[in-house]
Amino acid sequence: MIFATPALAAEPLVFNCERTEKNYIETYELIVSPASKTQKAKVFVDGRDLDQFNELGRQTSKNVLLTESTILISIEAYFPPESFDGVQYGAGTVKTVISINRSTGQLRKAETIQGGILSASLGEGTKTYQEQCTFPKKP
Repeated sequence: MIFATPALAAEPLVFNCERTEKNYIETYELIVSPASKTQKAKVFVDGRDLDQFNELGRQTSKNVLLTESTILISIEAYFPPESFDGVQYGAGTVKTVISINRSTGQLRKAETIQGGILSASLGEGTKTYQEQCTFPKKP
């Protein structure tokens, strides 16, 4: 079990994660920075802040809950209508819920795609994934 003292609770949690799909393997670094008195909790993948706002849409880490045994993260993304290769796509959303078991490193992700170009290319509905994460070794 991991017990966090108040001083340690504010430290970012850094994981090395691996996603495998068919013959493709992707490794990435996932950092979860707990909320402080002045800033909401943040999530980073390979150094990229998942809170993104630009003309291509917006993505927001809605909630981050850290317990002794589990990390829960919810993310929402919105994409405006767009045209690609002469095809017009409507607005779309992706809602993602991530659960990480802190003792085993097992990451479970559920993504719900609704509308937009992603729905047309990946299919609409909820897809679930399982990945494996580890804490990097300290020097």
